[in-house]
Amino acid sequence: MNRKLFVSLFLLVSALFGWAASPGRFVTVKGGQLFRNGAPYYFVGTNMWYAPILGSTGEGGNRDRLLRELDSLKSIGVDNLRVLVGPDAGGKNARSVYPYLQQSDGALNDTLLDGLDFLLKELEQRNMLAVLYLNNSWDWSGGYTYYLKRTGMGDAPDATQAYQAYTDFAANFLRQPKAQEAFADFVRKIVTRTNRYTQRPYADSPAIMSWQICNEPRPFAQDTKEAFAAWISQTAKLIKQLDPNHLVSTGSEGLYGCESDERLLEKVCNDLNIDYLTIHIWPVNWQWASAGSLYTALPNVYVKAGQYIGLHLRLAKKIQKPLVIEEFGYPRNQNFRLAGTPTSYRDAFYNFIFDKVLESKRQGDYIAGCNFWGWGGAGRPADKTWQRGNDYLCDPPHEPQGWYSVYNSDSTTIQLIQKYAEALR
Repeated sequence: MNRKLFVSLFLLVSALFGWAASPGRFVTVKGGQLFRNGAPYYFVGTNMWYAPILGSTGEGGNRDRLLRELDSLKSIGVDNLRVLVGPDAGGKNARSVYPYLQQSDGALNDTLLDGLDFLLKELEQRNMLAVLYLNNSWDWSGGYTYYLKRTGMGDAPDATQAYQAYTDFAANFLRQPKAQEAFADFVRKIVTRTNRYTQRPYADSPAIMSWQICNEPRPFAQDTKEAFAAWISQTAKLIKQLDPNHLVSTGSEGLYGCESDERLLEKVCNDLNIDYLTIHIWPVNWQWASAGSLYTALPNVYVKAGQYIGLHLRLAKKIQKPLVIEEFGYPRNQNFRLAGTPTSYRDAFYNFIFDKVLESKRQGDYIAGCNFWGWGGAGRPADKTWQRGNDYLCDPPHEPQGWYSVYNSDSTTIQLIQKYAEALR
């Protein structure tokens, strides 16, 4: 049966038999604001990309920990999780997350799909939400370079050793229709899935706030900008056709994710099927601060972050769409990684971002929420970089473990999160 016809028939039958959820159960957009249950929705959320792996019963699975983490987050007012649908098989040069959801031949790991189902069921029960991203421009979860390898281009260079060579290679994703079609097929499989625990189609799940096309999608080259915009547009349209109930977002860093091209940024964000804008803010990674100047650089960080937010807020107002600061992070004092070490510099930066969201709520403005990066919770680092068998933290496997993680013992950070989460209710 034609896939579009199947989806149309499914939605019709769902409506006739009462399976479809009422509109009030989904997050919607109106007049530049997010709405949930008929009221403006402002939030403090987090990134917890590894949650579906914890929800599985195979390697890496730990359902007891997942339930404790969800309960801990709920107790401090965090109800919005940004989550990776699942890692793709990594290339030989990549330090990738394991286990893989998508194998080298495109087959899907049913154990990890079960983990995603379990996560969404538990989120539904807690009235929490997920933003589910489907791809990655970075090879720590496969993404662009996984699809290029599947279409015969071999392994990507090691991004940690040869960054320019990696980006030159990854840009080919926008030049390879076969790679994009392989991704589109993955999108179809995931978005049309039915949860085995709730018996509810994903398209009808109140636990999903948004499908997100990619984590930090980038053109990675000047000659791929138009192809990049076209790919974002085509993918957003495909998702909306498969699931008209949920929001769609890009997962972009913002201007820096568009090769600092404001025209391209506006074109991508203003697409009919993109519901809200996203930005990421990484002061150390973007060299606004260094490991040795985390405290003294804070005034400069506030200026730079304020300017970056302001640029995107002006665009949000121009195109009448909400803005979410969905990734931001800052190291612990002295660039420490381990639990029990001070977090006052991070707390100061978090406070700056949280204030921006609270000010937006007070003014009825366009910044709808933020997701700090990220929740490490009960996890603790065993090695500087992640090894199979180690606890999952928010830090990708190639980065220092604990660098940006918020542990469940970080009392001052947690108090700050709870304070602003309550103020935004």
